[in-house]
Amino acid sequence: MVKFSRLSSYKVHHLCFCEDITASSASKLLRINRNTINLYYNHFRDLIFQQSFRKNARNCGIFELDESYFGARRVRGKRGRGATGKTPVFGLLKRDGNVFASIVPNCSRAELMPIIQGKILEGSTIHTDGWKAYDGLILNGYDHYRVFHSKNEFARGKSHVNGIEAFWSFAKRRLAKFNGLNDESLCT
Repeated sequence: MVKFSRLSSYKVHHLCFCEDITASSASKLLRINRNTINLYYNHFRDLIFQQSFRKNARNCGIFELDESYFGARRVRGKRGRGATGKTPVFGLLKRDGNVFASIVPNCSRAELMPIIQGKILEGSTIHTDGWKAYDGLILNGYDHYRVFHSKNEFARGKSHVNGIEAFWSFAKRRLAKFNGLNDESLCT
């Protein structure tokens, strides 16, 4: 794409995410149409995705699984899974590796298990919180360890989900600068 572009290599270099510049700011800085900047940013995201978690590849190792909800700040009195109007996102983090995130209709076992089985090979070690959708991972051939946040437990030896929760925190802070994002752009 860059090879046949009318952009100089200098401008392409500064479009990269290393500079931490939004598409609007990059458009003004480089005097390029914002739609062109968006096209390049989406192309860079696709390349990064292709180099990290391949769509059909199954991995073996140690993983952390968790779900999070993206959207406007919660309404007073509404918490956690009862927070209406938010987009549920399921994520899995390979320790010392990459994160895979996917928007799901809900965080039920029926929705999460096909993703888990499609991304993680049997025999892998999985760390989760106490959410009931993760019941039965042992029956599917995984080594499964849990921490129960409801009992004020956040780590038990090497069993924790701090890595994926740190990713959720980072992602929400990064996305806040966009003042909202549609669901189609969230996991691309």
